[in-house]
Amino acid sequence: MAEMSWNDVVGQKQLTDNLRNALKYHKISHAYLIQGEKLSGKMMIADIFARALQCETEQEDKPCNQCRACKQAMNRNHPDIMYVAHEKPNVISVDNIRQQINGDIAIKPYSGARKIYIMDEAEKMNVQAQNALLKTLEEPPEYAVILLLATRVGAMLQTILSRCVVLNTRPVHEDMIQDYLMRKAQVPDYRAAICASFARGNVGRAVELASNEQFDHMKSAVIGTMKTISGMETNKMAAEIKKMVEEKFDVADYLDLCFIWYRDVLLYKACGVYGDQKHIIFKEDMTEIADAARRYSYEGIERIIHSIEKARSRLKANVNLELTLELMFLDMKTG
Repeated sequence: MAEMSWNDVVGQKQLTDNLRNALKYHKISHAYLIQGEKLSGKMMIADIFARALQCETEQEDKPCNQCRACKQAMNRNHPDIMYVAHEKPNVISVDNIRQQINGDIAIKPYSGARKIYIMDEAEKMNVQAQNALLKTLEEPPEYAVILLLATRVGAMLQTILSRCVVLNTRPVHEDMIQDYLMRKAQVPDYRAAICASFARGNVGRAVELASNEQFDHMKSAVIGTMKTISGMETNKMAAEIKKMVEEKFDVADYLDLCFIWYRDVLLYKACGVYGDQKHIIFKEDMTEIADAARRYSYEGIERIIHSIEKARSRLKANVNLELTLELMFLDMKTG
């Protein structure tokens, strides 16, 4: 595990301030629930908090990442930080809770001041598992801290939630994500801008996209289509759609790329050649974007953007994929 500290958590200041203040003023709850979408940094935050709770240094801002306890935690071999595992992919069972939490929690910490249990995908607990955990949450030992991480809490019992400090990750601004990718991951600015736009406020997703070759391949295919769509014959459109299906491109991402292309065209048309173009994402394709801006009217671009959103709605309603994309391409061709 990398040597992460609170300063490495991007765009979640409200959440991290809550945990850091709990550490500073020694007001640690027995249970926390961190809610946020996949890759939003929940596990990273839980790891840092657990490490801070076990940190042996006297400094106020923990973790130090240097002491024996911190190094054990970073290697995931601290004897008093447990990660709850489950063998079934979609269910955390009552046996998982009984064996890994309830049956262990009464044993005092081995070396640290606290015993910490981290459960990812906590929403996968079935009702029996939640009821078993509830008994522990009602009367936890003084030294116990349970960290539940969940993408959604709708399926979780209200009695569980009421016994936890519930903290939510928030979408991170695009500029912050782009800066993080460039500064920490050494991603070039053009690529960082695209990944940040796509991440929808999720830093982890942006990092994943930055190293995803399939995403790069799809981006090249979409841009190639957007550059030639105005002169494309119907049979060529069908071939492009067939290629997309055969290569198993992510449809939502494909539509997002189309949307960003026409958003760039609209921005260029509004700004002009001498205007502020810093918000244009596909900067490397500025010549083709300028050509498209001259070719389409404002109303035509707005119709195309509406057509992309209409394609999303149709696909959610299970309308045929090939037909949906063909209609969208025809709208792009005619403007």
